[in-house]
Amino acid sequence: QVQLVESGGGLVQAGGSLRLSCAASLRTFTGYARGWFRQAPGKEREFVAAVSWGGGTTYYVNSVKGRFTISRDNAKNTVYLQMNSLKPEDTAVYYCAAGPRPTADAMAYWGKGTLVTVSS
Repeated sequence: QVQLVESGGGLVQAGGSLRLSCAASLRTFTGYARGWFRQAPGKEREFVAAVSWGGGTTYYVNSVKGRFTISRDNAKNTVYLQMNSLKPEDTAVYYCAAGPRPTADAMAYWGKGTLVTVSS
């Protein structure tokens, strides 16, 4: 069964940084976009960032632009989310996903999530 496994979450103070990783197993997702989504307590899941197969095109939600950077290493079948200048409102479970297009409705594979908690 195809798996996406996130890692790197944890507790950090406001202003700090974390780097999330998402490794894929059993398939390489050739040609697929990869993305990160998050769900805060009591809120719906929201798009955070996505990257095209080649890595040349990236997308971000406005609230993280300039603070988060998505990247991928296709040789390692892994996508990353570097999160800097973290804010308490970034607290959420972060999910990685893969799909033919970098939009939520196109994501066909999902990880189980990793918790990021930002303290004030």
